[in-house]
Amino acid sequence: MAAEKSKPADQTTDLSIEDRLTILYQIQLVDSKLDRIKMLRGELPLEVQDLEDEIEGLETRVANFKEDIKTLEEQVNAKKIEIKDAHALIKKYEEQQKNVRNNREFDSLSKEIEYQTLEIELCEKRIKEYTQQAKEKGVAIEQAEKKIEERKVDLTNKKTELNNITKETEKEEKALIARSEDLGTLIEPRLYTAYKRIRGNARNGLAVVTVQRDACGGCFNKIPPQRQLDIKMRKKIIVCEYCGRVLVDDTIADEAAEKLQSK
Repeated sequence: MAAEKSKPADQTTDLSIEDRLTILYQIQLVDSKLDRIKMLRGELPLEVQDLEDEIEGLETRVANFKEDIKTLEEQVNAKKIEIKDAHALIKKYEEQQKNVRNNREFDSLSKEIEYQTLEIELCEKRIKEYTQQAKEKGVAIEQAEKKIEERKVDLTNKKTELNNITKETEKEEKALIARSEDLGTLIEPRLYTAYKRIRGNARNGLAVVTVQRDACGGCFNKIPPQRQLDIKMRKKIIVCEYCGRVLVDDTIADEAAEKLQSK
């Protein structure tokens, strides 16, 4: 059997702790620049989405109102036909009353006439109700359509503003994303995954911070002197016991910034 080719060694495992910390801080610097670009966009993407959702909701409401009006108009027409039929029956019963043979037949026809008269009154009442409902829905449609036009103007303005900001920062943003991903390949996946998890949980997006005035640069809780010494020794990766952020000393931070600028 042919000998199996040996797999290339994972160079990320040969990195010193200092190298890992430097790369981590470089990634943090790049990602922080990305965060600042996103801050320029601010709430605009959410505002655009909200406006699109509101317009869609209003358009659905208008469509439902129009369908309701159509149904009401059909009901009005149906009641008008019922009224027409009732008038025809009344006329028929009145003609029959002229040829009755006794009072009982006359009274029976009179009751039928009275019933049809009540049916006409009820139909007329329903017609008024349906007509009023249709009128109210018509007003609601006008108001909704007016609001839709206003929201569409707002949406166009927001989209224009967002597109302008995106165009201005698009090239830089793509370059920063690529740079962050490239740096991420320089350290072992487990460490890079941990960094992204910490960053995702941090409200300000800071996963790697320096010690500032004897405190964590992320949560500002005090760091004991011995732990600060361990951070400066760079023998192992130290995380804040309060917030879980990776802690580095100022020298690492300066070296990471210099290396980033030189490339």
